Amino acid sequence: MRFAALSAAAALASTASAHTHMFSVWVNGEDQGDGRNVYIRSPPSNSPVKELGNPAMACNVNGGKVAPKFVSAAAGDELSFEWYHDNRNDDIIDLSHLGPVITYIAPYTEGDGSGAIWTKIDEDGYDGSTWGVEKVVANGGKKDFTLPSALAPGQYLVRQEMIGLHEADALYTTGRGAQFYPSCVQLEVTGSGTEVPSQNYDIVEGYNADEPGIVFNLYGSYTSYPIPGPDVFSFGSGSSPAPEPTTAAPAPTTAAPTTAAPSTLVTVTKAPATSAPPTTAAPTTAAPAPTTTAGAGVGAASLYGQCGGINWKGPTACAEGACKHWNDWYYQCVN
Repeated sequence: MRFAALSAAAALASTASAHTHMFSVWVNGEDQGDGRNVYIRSPPSNSPVKELGNPAMACNVNGGKVAPKFVSAAAGDELSFEWYHDNRNDDIIDLSHLGPVITYIAPYTEGDGSGAIWTKIDEDGYDGSTWGVEKVVANGGKKDFTLPSALAPGQYLVRQEMIGLHEADALYTTGRGAQFYPSCVQLEVTGSGTEVPSQNYDIVEGYNADEPGIVFNLYGSYTSYPIPGPDVFSFGSGSSPAPEPTTAAPAPTTAAPTTAAPSTLVTVTKAPATSAPPTTAAPTTAAPAPTTTAGAGVGAASLYGQCGGINWKGPTACAEGACKHWNDWYYQCVN
């Protein structure tokens, strides 16, 4: 178990300084240039999506805003999606935000990515010692994967996400919840493949409280992690579509905007870099006083759960252990 290291990392992380978003795509080792709002449907900030059932779970905020260009790659090519925190080549994402990195593909749509359209083509969770997020950071922000060689030519959306599990021991409705960082790339695929991805998984409805891996105690004892979504699809094997989600997700609160599709397909080359979106300054509100003795009954935080901090709206008593003040943002129930 890695509790000591994880607790130290959580103590250093603030709520706004640990986030991430996508900068560019590499094709067979060649950088295709700054893709933000060029061939990536970029969100306005590096903040996570947390509300299950929200259409932004598919392609993030602005997921329905069509980018003007496409990246071009052949079936069988190696792609690398490059992530960053505030600036390219920085710390990528705070290592308190451990979790999986998952990649899906869908036929191109001008919509926001909601609906039963996605097929999983790559995943990296926990291998017994290292998380997928840690591997991305060690690789300079890049997640490498291979486009299936059987993939038919055409236009696609490729969705890659990191999931931060540092507050995933409870749902977002409690003020905690897993943090999702999805990003969608517009891709033009060439080659001689013949298979269209057909797993037909609905991320917005499928990612719910009953889906394995959505609720997970990162600070508990574990040797494996159940990655959300279906299994990685085997092209050419006659794999069956993903099962229907076990429960219906909450109705979305707003509809994502749509714009007209781009009139021409453009192979992306290096584009001028733009500045990363600004991060919000931390509020000056004082954190609530920590509970120093163990609590009991309904509403008490579980062992290693959060029990206080600036803007914290959850329980401040501990069902087991005492509430320790790591920093003004994060108090935790520990023995």
